[in-house]
Amino acid sequence: QAPESSPPLRNEAAVRVLRGRMKGIQGHCNSCYMDAALFSLFSCTSVLDSMLFMPFPRCDRNVQGILRDEIVSPLRRTGFVRASSVMHLREQLTDKGQCSSFTNAEKDPEEFLNLIMQQILGIEPLLKLQSGGQKEQECYCYQIFMDKQEDLVVPDVQQLVERSFLSSDLKLVEIPSCFIIQMPRFGKEYKMFSKIIPSLELDITDLLLDSPRECCLCGGVATLECS
Repeated sequence: QAPESSPPLRNEAAVRVLRGRMKGIQGHCNSCYMDAALFSLFSCTSVLDSMLFMPFPRCDRNVQGILRDEIVSPLRRTGFVRASSVMHLREQLTDKGQCSSFTNAEKDPEEFLNLIMQQILGIEPLLKLQSGGQKEQECYCYQIFMDKQEDLVVPDVQQLVERSFLSSDLKLVEIPSCFIIQMPRFGKEYKMFSKIIPSLELDITDLLLDSPRECCLCGGVATLECS
C-alpha cells in the first residue's frame, strides 16, 4: 500500500486534536526525550517531512515506515500515539545503533537525532556553524549553553539563542532550512529557568555570518559589529 500522507496540524485544528487528556505521545520506560523531540519535529510542521517519504540513498526503509505510519500519521490524525509504537522505533534504533540502552534508558535528544538523521536516514546536516573564524562545523541541532544570568527570569527563545551564540562566539554560515534548538536543561534537581516562552518567530539576522546589516547610528550598511 502507498504510505498515507497526513498534513501537520494548524491553528484551531491543532488545538482541537492535541488538547486534553490522552493526547500527545504516550510515555513509557524513559521515553520522554524521544517523545518530546518527535512531537516538536512533526506535530505542527512539515519542514522535516522529507524524513518520512524521500528515498534517501542510505535510508533504512523499515525505520522510515515506523516513523511515518506508526507515529507521525496517528499523531496528526488523532492526536495520540501509543507507547508501543515508540517502543517499536526504539527497538529498531537499538538494532541499528549498536546501543543496547535505547529501549530502557533516557538519552540526550541530540544523540537520538544524530542516530536517526545521519546513520539511519542519511540526511545531510541541517546547520553550518562557525566559531571565532575557525573551520565550519556541521550538525543537526543546536543546544543552548549559557551561564546563569540574573536579568533573565522568564526568557523567550529569541533571547536564549542570541545570548548563547554571543557567549560562544558563534555564527550561522548560511540560513538553515530547519533550525532545531534544544533548550537548556540540568536534570531533575536544578533547572536554570522555571519557564521559557516560545518565540513564534525567530530573527536570525544578527546570527548570520557576513550578512549585510543596518548601522544603528547612520542607517547605512554596517561595516563594524560590536558584540
